[in-house]
Amino acid sequence: MQKISFELEVYSFHIDFIGHVNNTVYIQWMEIGRTKLLEAVGMPTQDIFQQGFAPVLVQTNITYKSPLYLGDRVRMEMWLSELKNASAIMQFQFYKEQGTLAAEGWQKGLFVDTQTMRPRRLRPEERCLFAPYVHSTVDTQLAHSLVEVP
Repeated sequence: MQKISFELEVYSFHIDFIGHVNNTVYIQWMEIGRTKLLEAVGMPTQDIFQQGFAPVLVQTNITYKSPLYLGDRVRMEMWLSELKNASAIMQFQFYKEQGTLAAEGWQKGLFVDTQTMRPRRLRPEERCLFAPYVHSTVDTQLAHSLVEVP
């Protein structure tokens, strides 16, 4: 399984009135991750717009574990835990420099036809492009249960 992994830096404009990274920044970072995923599979956003379809989010969930502060460097990892015909669930993890998990989350998105705004199914050759980034958490749990000794 491959993951999209990259580093981010916390700047002063990311900080809220309490002194840590504002919750909206994580959503912006997720957007960067989704953009990098589309680029990695050879489907950059500007190209798919020209082809008449676009990615749209339908749900976001973030759990904050440990705050990030000004000057911190953050490593973000993302992958797909589910890929269906027109939709996907994307997983995100944000780590502090020391490897501490700062936050984790997921988003559900789908591709839509830009004319009708109706879901647009991925063609088989498009689905194959995403396959290296798909890692089902259900598969992982099953695999762990099969190797555990009672």
